[in-house]
Amino acid sequence: MTALPAQLPRLTVERAVAAALEEDLGLAGDLTSQATLAPDAWASATLSAREAGVIAGLDLAAAAFRLVGDGVSFVPRLADGDRVEIGGLVAEVSGPARLVMSAERVALNFLNHLSGIATLTRTYADALAGTGTRICDTRKTTPGLRAFEKYAVRCGGGSNHRYALGDAILIKDNHIAVAGGVGAAYAAAEAFAGHLVAIEIEVTTLAELEEALAAGARIIMLDNMDNDTLRDAVAINAGRARLEASGGVKLERVRSIAETGVDYISTSQITMGAKPLDLGLDVMIGGTK
Repeated sequence: MTALPAQLPRLTVERAVAAALEEDLGLAGDLTSQATLAPDAWASATLSAREAGVIAGLDLAAAAFRLVGDGVSFVPRLADGDRVEIGGLVAEVSGPARLVMSAERVALNFLNHLSGIATLTRTYADALAGTGTRICDTRKTTPGLRAFEKYAVRCGGGSNHRYALGDAILIKDNHIAVAGGVGAAYAAAEAFAGHLVAIEIEVTTLAELEEALAAGARIIMLDNMDNDTLRDAVAINAGRARLEASGGVKLERVRSIAETGVDYISTSQITMGAKPLDLGLDVMIGGTK
């Protein structure tokens, strides 16, 4: 079955974009455009790629031009998740020049940032091709932008880990230390959780893995294990639980981690280590309408 395309709720998009426009326009609006452009000046522009990558964030860019005022047209020529080459056309923009200029930076800030995440995620996902292992993000995201950054991960071919603390139970080493051990922590979580709440537990040694399996764990995070230890963990598990490798995952190692047989690899690199994709808006035609 082909995966459905990633999608963002319109309300979520418009709230974030409206806040970004308010931040950028301030109380006086775009002074430069007011000072240099006639009220009836018109601009037609192309939004294109200055480097190759994967696009994400077109809905946010469109919302920036839509919310800044009436009369701006934003026509995407690609879809989120599409690859773009250097010089490739991403979208066409036209409308009152003052409005186009006033929305440009907000639109590009979202689009460049999210496309950078999608591009890096695609690089990781491509490195795992044929292994059956999926690349996942973490909760290490820019405050206030988590929904959009995790969306960009999906656009790049990755999978989302939990969005927030209330989505699932993830028992980490500090929880285990306070609870009194792997078995005790897992038993407490299982007694607490509703029937639709997933439980994952982190282990750092093979002994902890065996304790987690004995407790009935079905999703286990293997934290900061080298590849030999990961292979041993997969053998010990023998298909009983889904295994996630995490901790210090870099691109140069991700393929070898997958080849140990784990089901998932999670890394903060795809959200926190991505550089913005260089996309730019260039006015092609001025004048008045």
